[in-house]
Amino acid sequence: MVLLAGWLAYRIRFTTSVTGIYEVLYPLSFTEFFHGLLICGFFLLIIFAWNGLYDIAGTRRVLDEFRKIFVACSTGITFVIIFLFFNRELFSSRFIILTTWAISIVLVALMRFTVIQIERFLLKRGLGAHQVLLIGDNRTARVLNDTITRYPQLGLRVVERANKITMDLFTKLEKIIKLKQVDEVIVTDPDFTRAQANQLIQFCKVHHLQFKYAADLFDAQITNMTIRPLAGIPIVEVHNTALRGWGRIVKRSLDLVFSAFVLILISPLLAGIALAIKIESTGPVIYRNRRIGENGKPFDTYKFRSMFAQYCIGEQFDSSNEALKLEQQLITEKSIKVGPLYKIKNDPRVTKVGRFIRRTSLDELPQFANVLLGQMSIIGPRPHQPREVAKYTDQHKIVLNMKPGITGLAQIFGRSDLDFEEEVNLDIYYMENWSIWLDLYISFKTPLAMFKEREAL
Repeated sequence: MVLLAGWLAYRIRFTTSVTGIYEVLYPLSFTEFFHGLLICGFFLLIIFAWNGLYDIAGTRRVLDEFRKIFVACSTGITFVIIFLFFNRELFSSRFIILTTWAISIVLVALMRFTVIQIERFLLKRGLGAHQVLLIGDNRTARVLNDTITRYPQLGLRVVERANKITMDLFTKLEKIIKLKQVDEVIVTDPDFTRAQANQLIQFCKVHHLQFKYAADLFDAQITNMTIRPLAGIPIVEVHNTALRGWGRIVKRSLDLVFSAFVLILISPLLAGIALAIKIESTGPVIYRNRRIGENGKPFDTYKFRSMFAQYCIGEQFDSSNEALKLEQQLITEKSIKVGPLYKIKNDPRVTKVGRFIRRTSLDELPQFANVLLGQMSIIGPRPHQPREVAKYTDQHKIVLNMKPGITGLAQIFGRSDLDFEEEVNLDIYYMENWSIWLDLYISFKTPLAMFKEREAL
């Protein structure tokens, strides 16, 4: 693909349409160019290997693959530019260099995406899948088993399950391995002792099995740490979130630019929604909803009003007390959630326009103003009401270490249909594993999630 990209760039450079705009000052024979391209292509393969593009362990995500391709091709072209800076006699066509870089990213990406699709096609039919022994009888084990069964393209297949790590298990494992082909062991049992873990790891080594275990919340937290020496003593600092330092500056800068651009772009749509709300029912178009933000600071989110004004709760509405009583009654009778959060199914207070903008998440568009004000981020944990946060346990309050977001992992993986614990776990995972690439992944997934059917609005 790299050689093809170079050949295409060369052909494009010497077409009459391009030479008419950019005159050829230094004639370059294709043979001379191709020799240089071969050398560059060889070193680019080495850069690809350094970036993990030839790692065949496990399945690959498209976004991660594209990120590695972009970084590898950009690194390679940077080395070429540096080399040409000191050896201008090689050839001086910046057009060919930049065109080769752009085309190589496209061609390598297309080729690899094709390979990924072929890989997933084969995995769905059981070809090349890893045979898994799953140990555990908790919720994590059930979620893993359901996910592996539902998504065979992950490259895993559970062939045997065990509830606990016991002494009898090792005798059974010997028989299981003889009867069935097992490639790896995944442990989700949180109560196994260090001695049992060491024995199971040793067993896996002897039988050439991969050993994996599902990390609990504390394990996830302690991986996000830095070690700094103080008076010659290594001091371990556990960070509340992976978002810190330059990451915070980059994320805030992107929030400002993107939210300002979106508000300008969708201003006609905002005006249309506001007009539809005003025509259907009286009352303010924008609903200010008190939420808890970063470090527990309260703020008002801006949303399009989706309910009749007499049923809205907040300081801006005169009938707030009566509306709150009605809401408590509806929560008792119709809420489909358990825990601190509530979600009312077939809420009678919602207008026709409100039902549509809730289903499509258009009611949340004014929250881009909250992003500009620094109260929210484009992507982050879901913001919750003070009365909901008041019911949090200490573990749940971890999500208050980051600015809430308009969208996030909870929104793209289930929106309001997730139970509270699932939502918190996704938000904590995002905080502990934040990266620009994870933000991009969520951004690409959000438009698809907006039109996904929900159990309640």
